[in-house]
Amino acid sequence: MAATSLALVGATGGAGTTRTAVELAAMGARDGRSVAVVDAAYATQGLSEYVSDRITTDVTDLVTDERDEPLASATHEVGDALPGTVALVPARAPFERLARAKTAEAARALGERIEEAATAYDHVVVDAPPVAANQAVAAVMETDRVAAVLPANRHGRDALQRLRGRIEDVGSDLHLSLATGGDVPPADAALPEPAGDVASAPEVGSDDGPYAEAVARAFEVAFRADLDVEFGEDGVLGQVKTATEQATERIGGGD
Repeated sequence: MAATSLALVGATGGAGTTRTAVELAAMGARDGRSVAVVDAAYATQGLSEYVSDRITTDVTDLVTDERDEPLASATHEVGDALPGTVALVPARAPFERLARAKTAEAARALGERIEEAATAYDHVVVDAPPVAANQAVAAVMETDRVAAVLPANRHGRDALQRLRGRIEDVGSDLHLSLATGGDVPPADAALPEPAGDVASAPEVGSDDGPYAEAVARAFEVAFRADLDVEFGEDGVLGQVKTATEQATERIGGGD
């Protein structure tokens, strides 16, 4: 059965969790799905960098002072050319509100917002920090599946084990892990480095190369879903197809 919501938890700082969340959402939208990305990484507020318009209401508003406001009031759509929808719910707040958004009460409200998003969109990705704060606990407790994002090196491998223990300590499970910047055992899926920076994201909306194919595989593994997405000749599938066509032509030419 396909999962609706996914918590992406960074095993380390700088693992690329936010970029991975945005690209996964864009791949879902490339398949015609609606995907929301909810920012629970309040300290870094990285998701706000992917929003080009002004942020007046953010996710910390929704879990503190604006509890009665709908999720849509803090939602920003990106990737207009995609068949589906990528809706970002970023955090962008002063320190005082950030502190209140990290309380146990606000964490419960975040869980309710995740549920709200799950009813409004086909899929929800929660961008979560390492499990050391209330909002991160809410993210791993209120989603269908939990995925660790780790850099493809020994440091990432070691951090994965620590993160697994923390997630189990709060009563949840780590279902899979995604390696960024290459492959490293025991990751369930591996993503190469994206070609561009934040300004070029989401990259998979128009890319047909190995990065887009890797994100597609990661989406299918993470959500236990099948995508109907085609890739051009620059991607691995396209390269295999081209090689097969060339072999067929050689065989035909020898007749």
